[in-house]
Amino acid sequence: MARFPVHTLESAPEASKPVLREVEARFGMIPNLAAAMATSPVLIQSFIGIFDKVHGGSFTEQQIQTVLLTDAVTNGCAWAVALHSALGLQAGLDPADVDAMRAGRSPADKTLGALSTLARSLIEKRGRLDDEEIERFLAAGFYKDLVLEVITIVAASTITNYTGSVTNPPLEAALQEYAWNG
Repeated sequence: MARFPVHTLESAPEASKPVLREVEARFGMIPNLAAAMATSPVLIQSFIGIFDKVHGGSFTEQQIQTVLLTDAVTNGCAWAVALHSALGLQAGLDPADVDAMRAGRSPADKTLGALSTLARSLIEKRGRLDDEEIERFLAAGFYKDLVLEVITIVAASTITNYTGSVTNPPLEAALQEYAWNG
């Protein structure tokens, strides 16, 4: 399958350039997935907006990375699994929990495990959670509003996971040690 272009600031559509500049300012580089997203100004602009909401919400960075890594594995997006493995470890996730999520299991940590299980269920069941699944999440110390906030994180990761699977951007050298083949 032909890859989509991995844009630079020079080659990206004009309407995508401001977002790519913002991504570069935040990360010190433009990740290949964001560069591929830039093919569609609508996509890259939507992504940055929901990304800001996710990282400005109620969850800690460890919790966010737990959901994002779980989602990447559940959706089978190799690029996102590599990225969120690295970011999860950087955020302080236990390496054993990262390995568990990469293998499709929930972390041993009770709270992170409940979060990961809920995220996986949301994807696998297309949002049709039963009362028992929600009760298990609440029993881990979360509140009902956070069930809905997890949906926001799942939506953000769906954008990146689907884009990664469709565009198949090359994995950056810095992420090679986290490469994942499902």
